Amino acid sequence: MLPSFKDANIQQLSRLELLARQVVEGFITGLHKSPFHGFSVEFAEHRLYNSGESTRHIDWKLYGRSDKLFVKRYEEETNLRCQIVIDHSSSMYFPFEEGKPSDKQLNKINFSVHAAAALTELLRRQRDAIGLSTFSNVIEHHFPAKSSPLHLKLMYNELEKMLEVHRPEIKRQSNVSDALHQLAEVIHKRSLVIIFSDMFDTGVNEEMLFSALQHLKHKRHEVILFHVNEKQTEIDFNFENRPYRFIDMESGDEIKMNPNDIKEKYLESINKYTTDLKIKCSQFGIDFVEADISGGYYPILFSYLIRRQAIL
Repeated sequence: MLPSFKDANIQQLSRLELLARQVVEGFITGLHKSPFHGFSVEFAEHRLYNSGESTRHIDWKLYGRSDKLFVKRYEEETNLRCQIVIDHSSSMYFPFEEGKPSDKQLNKINFSVHAAAALTELLRRQRDAIGLSTFSNVIEHHFPAKSSPLHLKLMYNELEKMLEVHRPEIKRQSNVSDALHQLAEVIHKRSLVIIFSDMFDTGVNEEMLFSALQHLKHKRHEVILFHVNEKQTEIDFNFENRPYRFIDMESGDEIKMNPNDIKEKYLESINKYTTDLKIKCSQFGIDFVEADISGGYYPILFSYLIRRQAIL
């Protein structure tokens, strides 16, 4: 028996794309059951008529069926351009488990790729244009925002390549500030820019990093920064009271020490950096979202929906 058209479509989907659709289906189901069911998670062909505006675009047939006034919405009213930006430096492969398949590891790059795939699926359903940029010390790949099926396939292929790396490359250093400055110039049309990064910028002071974020806003982009981290170790610095060998994943430098010897100083430093970053983002009108890799993908999708509702 020949497979149905639906089955054939499923066979054409990549594993990542199929997982993304499952995540989004679960998210939408949960959203409809929650107090936030009013969020538009599907493409809206109509919006409620506002008293005082022109009656030219009222859908009178829909009025006859519903006894409510709705205005037809056109593509320029509903569509959004979104550029997804992923930090692909070596530090994003933390934590790394020797011998475990890369797509099974709960690390920052795996989390970012799957979250980006889920966002891509949600954007696709809303007929938005989607782009993808990846960077380390330079911009590695840049796909300007489009909405064609072929373009989405190319994006998913690139995301899947990032999951195929079985061991992080030492010395793939990050340069967040330079990458964001470049992206601010190459994203020509006003867009929603969604950044996944641990914001560990090699050898760059905080002011240079803040300047790069401000550059995106100066170009009139809306920005969501997902600060991707493994909260238990990177933020809370929770380790057992015993010696560890710490390896800088971007430089390869090693040091052996007991975490308790530096915990107080580390927490003071990381908390100051994170607080300063939050304050600057607030000043620039950037949404700053802590993205703990153990927290799942729904907070990512929900944060996007909140920003999208505010823009449109």
